[in-house]
Amino acid sequence: MPSNAPLSVAQVAAFENNGYLLLPRLVSVADCAAMTAVTSAHLAQALPPVEFEAEVGYAGAPQSLDSVGGRTVRRLRDAFHRHKSYRAWATNAQLAAMLAQLLGERVCLTLAHHNCVMTKHPDFGTATGWHRDIRYWSFARNALISVWLALDHETQNNGGLRFIPGSHRLTIKPEQMDALDFLRPEVAENQALFVQGQDVQLQPGDVVLFHSGLFHAAGRNNGTAVKQSVVFAYRGHSNLPLPGSRSAASEDILL
Repeated sequence: MPSNAPLSVAQVAAFENNGYLLLPRLVSVADCAAMTAVTSAHLAQALPPVEFEAEVGYAGAPQSLDSVGGRTVRRLRDAFHRHKSYRAWATNAQLAAMLAQLLGERVCLTLAHHNCVMTKHPDFGTATGWHRDIRYWSFARNALISVWLALDHETQNNGGLRFIPGSHRLTIKPEQMDALDFLRPEVAENQALFVQGQDVQLQPGDVVLFHSGLFHAAGRNNGTAVKQSVVFAYRGHSNLPLPGSRSAASEDILL
């Protein structure tokens, strides 16, 4: 590995083995503060495009937009075009070099997926079951990387991430999944996986890189403040979206 490689041999091995890599305090306090300010302002206006909790269809979510909490913002969509602070992070040269090292080629930011600010609210910030990002993505290979930037403290109390280490290398049978491609909790094989889940506690500025095939989940926000996280997805230059799919419907940015 070149001496100027941004990730160490141990970090690359950890990503390959576990399917995720934590990079503490990768983003500066000032950059986080800038993104937080924009997020808070856009949330106050529900500035479109947004996704509301009532639109996700998850267990415990409000049944309609007119239900109590139905217009709680789940995510601010299209972060890349929303503000320059998000664009600057998404195209950060250090981040691009890390991703290229892990994917083995130049990378593209895909704007069709993630490309958002996740905003989990108290009371109506519903839980997300165990799933893989690749479940609704269509690419030649299951080898993309999601990049999660914490703008706040993230713990299990406010709906922080959980991962099943190494699950990106597992073969999952169709009967283990439900209609929305979540792991079914009543299946014994899945229960054995759930006990392997690990909490990931994050501080503002921490970044997690995780494989598109890695099972992850997040609970409800039982805290008192909105939790904000910026999330983008990246593919290797040769890992093309399948023609006609949702993954091919938006532009990609070559870094």
